[in-house]
Amino acid sequence: MTNTPFPFSAIVGQTDMKRAMILTAIDPGIGGVLVFGDRGTGKSTAVRALAALLPPITAIVGCPINAAQWEDCPEWAKVETKKKVKRPTPVIDLPLGATEDRVVGALDIERALTRGEKAFEPGLLARANRGYLYIDEVNLLEDHIVDLLLDVAQSGENVVEREGLSIRHPARFVLVGSGNPEEGELRPQLLDRFGLSVEVRSPNDVAQRIEVIKRRDRFESDHEAFMAEYEKEDAKIRRRILAARKLLPQIETPDDILHDCAELCIALGSDGLRGELTLLRAARALAAYEKARVLTRDHLRAIASVALSHRLRRDPLDEAGSGTRVARTVETVLA
Repeated sequence: MTNTPFPFSAIVGQTDMKRAMILTAIDPGIGGVLVFGDRGTGKSTAVRALAALLPPITAIVGCPINAAQWEDCPEWAKVETKKKVKRPTPVIDLPLGATEDRVVGALDIERALTRGEKAFEPGLLARANRGYLYIDEVNLLEDHIVDLLLDVAQSGENVVEREGLSIRHPARFVLVGSGNPEEGELRPQLLDRFGLSVEVRSPNDVAQRIEVIKRRDRFESDHEAFMAEYEKEDAKIRRRILAARKLLPQIETPDDILHDCAELCIALGSDGLRGELTLLRAARALAAYEKARVLTRDHLRAIASVALSHRLRRDPLDEAGSGTRVARTVETVLA
């Protein structure tokens, strides 16, 4: 059995999830993706597939934070060599039982005892720099760890002040959380901190389920031929992502689009301004991916649900799901 990730373009269906992950690859500042749904719907597969599809990063050999330049490697992590190496975009799994020390880093006890040196042992956030941090069952993770992760993901910096250590290092990563809503929900204030939210379900179409089985079987039994079949399509997505990154700063945003963003969020009762800002960034990334130079209402319509549905206050009198409420409001406001 190979450790090669499943091809991104070979994932059947799950259009919203794949698009949300592509948008965060174009603009990591969107703020990560929360994927809720049934087990076995390709959540972790999609994260690893997208990271494998992206171009490798160039990093200093031995630098624990994957620094691109020797000068960017912090003093505590400086290595003697300035040689660089290309490596795949990091995808770091954060297990449910991880302690805060394991996540942010802590005093290196072994060096302290054997050499009497006060040294920093980097955690998972250092390894995830310039890549993806994936949390399965994020709804079961301790709240203080989730708070910490979201703060670091937003600031792009990990700060450790403990045991006589004062450490700072870059921690710029795309946070992807997944979970099953039947096993517990995230607090509303934490939901709001994720940029995009997607609900995935097992396909009900027999033909689609058969295609999933066929592709997975071929991936395992005829691996080389299967990978070769989807190599060109993955390369096409990669080129579109790289082109969109270059085009993104040039996207023109008319004032009436800003008005639409604000009116949508007011109509939905979204607290704060994070909804508008995320909707705008995600729509711009979509426009860049589609090679459009001007942001339009069509881009807002396409992305409104994944950018806003998880920010709504619960309405006990409305039995419709949050996605339906967003779609209804979009039709009214952007008619």
